[in-house]
Amino acid sequence: MNINKIYEELSCSDYIIEHSKTVYERTKDITCLYDDVDLELVEYGAKLHDVGRSITNGIEHAYLGADLLRKIDVDERICKITERHIGAGITAEDARELGLPERNYIPETLEEKIVAHADNLVHGTMKVNLDFVIKKWQDKNMKEESIERLIKLHHELLGSI
Repeated sequence: MNINKIYEELSCSDYIIEHSKTVYERTKDITCLYDDVDLELVEYGAKLHDVGRSITNGIEHAYLGADLLRKIDVDERICKITERHIGAGITAEDARELGLPERNYIPETLEEKIVAHADNLVHGTMKVNLDFVIKKWQDKNMKEESIERLIKLHHELLGSI
């Protein structure tokens, strides 16, 4: 799979590309803790997770990005990573409230969780820590339930680091 060709075909900005490369670098901080992770899947998922931002910067970029990837026959596992990478996931109920198609956007596989959380731990092209993310989410008045899901995901993947 030629990621640069996909970036070009979908008109991804330099910012999207650089952010996605930083997210990929951040995944390495997590994948090194696991023996059973599909590293190639994580790489493609991380590098393609934000292609929907070529259409919109809204929260819907995740499912729209997955749809774009499906149209060019990208592996469904990568499409799921893209679709489920927002925060620590979005429940079907929250999706409905947000105006998204009503389905579960909670990351399920190890690879989905790694990319979602690596994205949480990147701000633009800068690696950040959990405290930074919690503060950012609190400042955006994110639901407490979402913040708790973030903390749970962090501890599941990284323990107390």
